[in-house]
Amino acid sequence: MSIPKAIILSSDEMRRALTRIAHEIVERNRGAENLAIIGVHTRGIPLAERLAAKLSELEGVEVPQGRLDITLYRDDLSEVARQPIIRETQVPFDLAHRRVILVDDVLFTGRTVRSALDALIDLGRPEGIQLAVLIDRGHRELPIRADYVGKNLPTAKHEIVKVKLQETDGIDIVELYEMEYLR
Repeated sequence: MSIPKAIILSSDEMRRALTRIAHEIVERNRGAENLAIIGVHTRGIPLAERLAAKLSELEGVEVPQGRLDITLYRDDLSEVARQPIIRETQVPFDLAHRRVILVDDVLFTGRTVRSALDALIDLGRPEGIQLAVLIDRGHRELPIRADYVGKNLPTAKHEIVKVKLQETDGIDIVELYEMEYLR
């Protein structure tokens, strides 16, 4: 088992970061009316669900949620796997006249977000799209930035940020690893 170089966010720090992001979303959008939250597979989905619950708690309105699979939109699909796993995209509401909050765990090069934007636009034309991420680690290759960030984390390219969530991993924690430890 590899040992993390550092603990970036504990469970409590993650909860506080998501609460702060929810408050920032409400403030920027003057409430939660006409918002929708869409999580990017895999860990963006539980983060999106948590944000939607916090927004509903803060504003007393149900915020529709969706999940987005970007596998077929990736520009590195041939490098990912010979038989990539395609997951289900579920957006059970019309995007028109909604501001969509796209949610992912880590923003790195920006390529995942570019793929997510392409996939989202294929589903409809929202009034606007905003990006919320738990961790922004820098090293952008595309001109993409997050509107809401849980934690900015300057990293070296050889480091790996691993977000673990209760829903997928049985624990809420964000850890930093050296690439050589994960081999």
